[in-house]
Amino acid sequence: MEKITLDSRIYFDQGNLAVCLAVENLKRDMSRVLCPGEDQMMRGGVNGTPIRLVNAELPPEMWELELKKGEFLLKAGSPLGFVYGIYEISRSFLGIQPFWFWNDQAFETKPFAEIPDGFYKRSEPFRVKLRGWFVNDEVLLHTWKVNRDPAEPWRMVFEALLRLGGNMVIPGTDRNAHRYRKLASDMGLAITHHHAEPLGAEMFARAYPALNASFAEHSDKFYTLWEKAVKEQKDMNVVWNLGFRGQGDCPFWESDPRYDTDEARGELMSRLIRIQYEMVKKENPQALCCTNLYGETMELYKKGYLQLPEDVIHIWADNGFGKMVSRRQGNHNPRILALPEKNSEKKHGIYYHASFYDLQAAAQLTMLPNSPEFVEKELKQVLEQGADDYWLINCSNVKPHVFILDEIAQLWKTGTLSEDWAKGYAARYFGEKGAAEIAARYLEFSGCAVKYGPNEDDRAGEQFANHVPRILMTQFIQDKNSCAQAFLWAFRADTLKEQVRWYEALCRQAVRSYGRYLEACKKTALGLSGRARRLFEDSLLLQADILHGCYEGALEICKSLLCGFGGDNLGGFYYAGKAAESYRNTDGRMRAREHGKWHGFYENECQADIKQSSWVAQTLMGYFRVLGDGPHFYQWQREFSDTEENKRVVLILNMENHLTHEELYERMKERWEENETDGK
Repeated sequence: MEKITLDSRIYFDQGNLAVCLAVENLKRDMSRVLCPGEDQMMRGGVNGTPIRLVNAELPPEMWELELKKGEFLLKAGSPLGFVYGIYEISRSFLGIQPFWFWNDQAFETKPFAEIPDGFYKRSEPFRVKLRGWFVNDEVLLHTWKVNRDPAEPWRMVFEALLRLGGNMVIPGTDRNAHRYRKLASDMGLAITHHHAEPLGAEMFARAYPALNASFAEHSDKFYTLWEKAVKEQKDMNVVWNLGFRGQGDCPFWESDPRYDTDEARGELMSRLIRIQYEMVKKENPQALCCTNLYGETMELYKKGYLQLPEDVIHIWADNGFGKMVSRRQGNHNPRILALPEKNSEKKHGIYYHASFYDLQAAAQLTMLPNSPEFVEKELKQVLEQGADDYWLINCSNVKPHVFILDEIAQLWKTGTLSEDWAKGYAARYFGEKGAAEIAARYLEFSGCAVKYGPNEDDRAGEQFANHVPRILMTQFIQDKNSCAQAFLWAFRADTLKEQVRWYEALCRQAVRSYGRYLEACKKTALGLSGRARRLFEDSLLLQADILHGCYEGALEICKSLLCGFGGDNLGGFYYAGKAAESYRNTDGRMRAREHGKWHGFYENECQADIKQSSWVAQTLMGYFRVLGDGPHFYQWQREFSDTEENKRVVLILNMENHLTHEELYERMKERWEENETDGK
């Protein structure tokens, strides 16, 4: 038997930066787990078995670990093979899990890690060739710092991805992608690009803010940006994304009416993809290229208007909810199957969402609202259809989505998922005690999600409880006699009132469902202790709390609007106040889960933006107050502040400063809740 101790030396060729960085992380892991013990002398008087990295004839990314002649040998034939092998030592012998940083893993110290006599292990080939994350909608990571370093969260994203066997990343959106791609590349990851940022080039509107972003008008400037991007990344391992979209995440023809037919749009995109392809191949004939068949692009491809070079990887995308059909855009939802035909001779891959942002019903702050079983079924179908050349997973801000990201990583490794995967996840991060119950809570999560449509994947996340109420409030204030066009994707009706009533029923159901689930999570938390309990409260319990609190707020908005339809402005004001309070308190409870390194993590939560839902509800309070108590604003204040005697004596309209909306609401709440209690 040999032992890894704090004194075990690591011998390796220091010529590759990614390997050097991984070795430094292994040393860091050793210092966390291994502690000085009694002097344990090895053969020859050396304290601690040396670890030696040895070049060997192995397929790319593969490794071997072998205990031989008093040395622990890590053999590989490529930098990533060594990186993966290093993290395997950390996992198998030191117990460091892939999401150790994101799940606040506790480290039990020990004087040594035992290497059994005759130990030998060889890695297996990955089921998927290119595997990675798109750090997208990264608003929480964008402003968060660890140890006062804004790059540290990103370093931890890339490390977790490597520990899971990833080899590719889009390291953020827009400026973040440029800012962090060198860090990702240095750590050993291939760089690829957002489908709206071909070749990873600077957006035209950033480089030329005064010009119209039209290829017809400024083709030379587009060429310049693309050529610059190719040169900037020529020393990196890149999977070059080819394409042409608008300056936002939208089709280019929305701002350029010249291209008003599918044929014209497809012709331009095909031509520009060919130009970009030739730019890349001129610099590196062996370069890998890909293009996204996403949204409107897939429709053009299916109709035969998009022509691609033969060796370009075709990337098919799910709809944001885990279903391999085209995504809904506004009220347009064709649900075209987004998978290649079986036995295609071309290369195929997928862009898949563990997190999504659509201003409608998706989940970015909480977990995917569809089940792990659903995800497994979809991704197995992806493999059956031959889309195994490229998997890019939208991981958003990582922390809320680690459960599903872990599942997907298991599938990109082997193509299968063990029956006890969820329990194994819980045991690795929470400990064996209570693992079965914690796994059950995780697997129950999607069953509480609002079912808003006829399709199996029509399940809503926290955006449904924030964006939809804001849509309904806005429409009510602007024109309550017309339906909300922005809500027709969910429910087609002639009137706004019908839409509100339909949505109210779903919110009532959600409040009940998440209420029961929240209580079950609280009960589970009570059975845990120490770090395990805190992690559970920071993760699943928090997500249950967010969803329950947001749907409570959404339900109060519905009550408020229905009062408004009935001419009850006072009731409208009151229920809008209850909604504002519910959203505000939910945001406060979320922020209360920030501690230690997580301080400020949710500070920039600006997509579901629970705090915004609160102040839009406050705007609705003001609207009803103007209608019901304006223009002098004294009647409601007297009603809920004065004695019966003072209410009848009106010699001076008011003897106190006018109450704010919140102050008036608190007085109403006290009075009305007293009456409700008395009536019971």
